[in-house]
Amino acid sequence: MTFKTGYVQVYTGDGKGKTTAALGLALRAAGAGLKVYIAQFIKSGDYSEIKALSRYADRIIVQQFGLGRFIKGKPSSEDVAAARKGLQAIRSALSSGHYQVVIMEEGNVAAMCGLFPADEILAIMSEKPGNVELVITGRGADARVIDKADLVTEMKAVKHYYHAGVAARTGIEK
Repeated sequence: MTFKTGYVQVYTGDGKGKTTAALGLALRAAGAGLKVYIAQFIKSGDYSEIKALSRYADRIIVQQFGLGRFIKGKPSSEDVAAARKGLQAIRSALSSGHYQVVIMEEGNVAAMCGLFPADEILAIMSEKPGNVELVITGRGADARVIDKADLVTEMKAVKHYYHAGVAARTGIEK
């Protein structure tokens, strides 16, 4: 199964649920027989979603390009190099013909933190083959990315409950 037209979707905003929405889309796609590639630009480690998605390794591939630390100030050269590898992996996944859904998880945050310029996201959007769905998540999406996307969902923080026990078990951060 392939898409006649694959869209560019952006999940952004200050509310929770951006990654969850993208992972839900990935599961639905896998259930429909599609192949999914996910590049995580900030996270590193064995989070709950990695464990859950490993059950679908024949349909969903996840690669982490974050070094597992929150970026404050100017990113290190190692952080930038890891993000660059992630951008190349996204380009390869898009052009491979192997994946019908490609997700840049926290791609907006990576650009906002200076791991790469938002122009890189715009270039990837332009390079996307017509039959591949591209999803870009993360708060702080550049206005040009929002303008160029086909579908934009803004998660808004209305009421968020944080429970330390759940966070510790799932890797969900405050």
